[in-house]
Amino acid sequence: MASTTPNGAESAYDYDYVIVGGGTAGCVLAARLSEDPDCRVCVVEGGPSDVGDDRILRLRNWINLLGSEFDYGYTTVEQPRGNSHILHSRARVLGGCSSHNTLISFLPLPEDLDDWVARGCDGWDPATVLAYRDRLRTNIVPVAEADRNPIAKDFVTAAAGALGVPVIEDFNAQPFSEGTGFFSLAYQPEGNLRSSASVAYLHPVLDRPNLTVRLETWAHRLLPDDAGRLTRVAVRGADGGDVVLRAERELLLCAGAVDTPRLLMLSGIGPAEDLRRLGIEVRADLPGVGENLLDHPESVIVWETDGPLPPNSAMDSDAGLFLRRDTGQARPDLMFHFYQVPFTVNTERLGYPVPEHGVCMTPNVPRARSTGRMWLRSADPAEHPALDFRYFTDPEGHDERTIVDGLKVAREVAATAPLRDWLVREVAPGPGVTSDADLSEYGRRVAHTVYHPAGTCRMGAPDDPMAVCDPALRLRGVDGVRIVDASVFPTMPTINPMVTVLLVAERAADLISGRTSVRGAAQ
Repeated sequence: MASTTPNGAESAYDYDYVIVGGGTAGCVLAARLSEDPDCRVCVVEGGPSDVGDDRILRLRNWINLLGSEFDYGYTTVEQPRGNSHILHSRARVLGGCSSHNTLISFLPLPEDLDDWVARGCDGWDPATVLAYRDRLRTNIVPVAEADRNPIAKDFVTAAAGALGVPVIEDFNAQPFSEGTGFFSLAYQPEGNLRSSASVAYLHPVLDRPNLTVRLETWAHRLLPDDAGRLTRVAVRGADGGDVVLRAERELLLCAGAVDTPRLLMLSGIGPAEDLRRLGIEVRADLPGVGENLLDHPESVIVWETDGPLPPNSAMDSDAGLFLRRDTGQARPDLMFHFYQVPFTVNTERLGYPVPEHGVCMTPNVPRARSTGRMWLRSADPAEHPALDFRYFTDPEGHDERTIVDGLKVAREVAATAPLRDWLVREVAPGPGVTSDADLSEYGRRVAHTVYHPAGTCRMGAPDDPMAVCDPALRLRGVDGVRIVDASVFPTMPTINPMVTVLLVAERAADLISGRTSVRGAAQ
């Protein structure tokens, strides 16, 4: 096994690369960079291992991980036009959110990557990025037939019939504009086991002598080396003691869209005036750090079913729907998850009853136009940052309109056979809520997140004043650091972003090592 605790002489803290964050991207980088036996790689992970832990490894248990000891549990500031009570779960475990989420796995749509290129991110075009799909080690497959719950099958049939959209057997077979079907998941159907980034990339190589994995260790400050390069990181272990880890080549920040900008700001890299107000010495004035906070907001509509449902399912939200309201666009602008359980955490707060047996649909905004920001509340590394997603604040009202339309579409599908034959009544918001104003008020107050924060250290062109890193993922104005996680997204992909993070990490491994890319061009 790779070393998991600091020990030995001072030289034990010297590595070629130190990866801060053993999550989705960090596992990819650790596996790829340590393929070179002469390259010393250290991964710093704030949580425990997932090895042998069925609570983590069994996919269908994902919902019980939210708010558990495996969750950092970030909250939001008040959301005047949304739900101020959302717990933004961020995984505290090896594998990061790929050990914590539903593992719904979509390749980014080509137009999503075209958006990145239009924002000055040369080298992130569809031809370059999508070529890395063949390198992915995660086992991405459509939901197995044995895991296809009968009510979910009837949802798919009803959605196709009501809306005239195709049934899609494999959403990753080719780009799609709209459609309904069972999703692809990164899992092993036999045993309902995760094929997370840790399982697929790290578990097979934990015995490499050049790979060190430091668990229950939290990074709280970046430090310069003698040449002024930012290649040192101060970390704190479970015993409360501090250690400085040294990267001879580069520090690789993979802590995610909340903790990567948080670490940068604690280290004096970010909006200068904000940092000075907290008494933090400014190392680099980068105003984009913490800005451009993106998410996929969604609402919920709940039905009671006539008794319990059949028990088979991959993870209880494994079918869904993509729809184009604007048929002049190639990409869907409305998305649904179909839950085979009544997700009532937000409706119950507003006084709605909780059915003993039920289902729900969650209209989702694939490319929300409302953007937020995050910032430090204090210079204390232990204090959680402030997260303000500014849900439903875009001036054109696009996000709000998407939710209203989604609630209406959900009712249309629910009224269509064969799904309607399962349903007893609409519990929330109830059939009496019909006006656009009332649907908007309800839809925004029960809105939730699908845990997709991104964009807070976005990459961009040299003349973009808010870009935090360049298209090679190098931190601007500071030598020795690259960022590799969802925080570098300049815009949010239409689909669930985990596979996009995997692709970013695979490409980053080539950029870092200087290896030839999958397209054959030297990077």
